[in-house]
Amino acid sequence: MTANLLCCCSANHFLEFANCLGVGPQHLADGGTEERFPRGGGVDGAIHRAAGPALLQECRRLGGCPTGEVRLTRGHDLPARWVIHAVGPIWRGGGENEDTLLASCYRNALVLATERGFASLAFPAISCGVYGFPIPRACRIALREIHGFLADHDVPREISLVCFDPTVHHEYTTLLPAR
Repeated sequence: MTANLLCCCSANHFLEFANCLGVGPQHLADGGTEERFPRGGGVDGAIHRAAGPALLQECRRLGGCPTGEVRLTRGHDLPARWVIHAVGPIWRGGGENEDTLLASCYRNALVLATERGFASLAFPAISCGVYGFPIPRACRIALREIHGFLADHDVPREISLVCFDPTVHHEYTTLLPAR
């Protein structure tokens, strides 16, 4: 498995950086989608703006997605062929199962990517923007889930952690072993 760590200075740059990956990326995980798929800000908003109105129409046909779960749509006008929509938890102080729900987002996205045979996947820092999840905690959860999953699976072969915030980038840099 190859891991990429990319730092972006804004959500709009998420797509630019993700598009520059050697593999595309072919598939994106959208971590800001709300339960009924309204377009939001941050990464979610950037993905919806770049994908065009057909993405929102497809999301509406899915009828929503509970927190911690994922749904798959086409990429429409994105360079990515597919978007895995992961509904991350809103941070409410840690007493409302937020850690488990966030872990489920990563795990369910990885399971779906494996079932579909995706060779690559790009993750934003799910719930670390306006949802307010503490960044160090979220990064540890993401890495635990990704590493645990990949210990038993061959695909996806390449996972990119695309950081829209320098604090997220710093945290991943601290947690990941130097290459």
